[in-house]
Amino acid sequence: MLSAMILAISTVALAQFALYYWRAVVTGVAAQPVSGQVLAAARLDTGILCGDDYRSLAQLHKLTADLRAGRSGLGLVPLYFKIIQAIGTLASGRITGLADWAESERVLCARYAAVQVDRRLQANLALAASIRSY
Repeated sequence: MLSAMILAISTVALAQFALYYWRAVVTGVAAQPVSGQVLAAARLDTGILCGDDYRSLAQLHKLTADLRAGRSGLGLVPLYFKIIQAIGTLASGRITGLADWAESERVLCARYAAVQVDRRLQANLALAASIRSY
């Protein structure tokens, strides 16, 4: 009985650590600057991202080719965005603090997608330049 309880507590602690680590990685990537090329390609003229911009940036990410082998897409961010979107929809008009938090998380997802598109474009440009140099 005691060993099962220790296993359950350890599993929950490991899952919580993994979630916090994943969110820290996403936040670190999203904190990087986004080029004007990506904002122009996504038709975001103001330069300020909002949560609604995530879908257009995710579509832009799907459209950009990834020339490096073994690279993945946006990872778990689309699932996280859907969960946060549902929380924000349920909280809107009822719990303003939770709705504001959900919007800030949606903006985080949008910034992450924009940075990933920018990284993909920069890597493709660098690869094309290296091919031309041969």
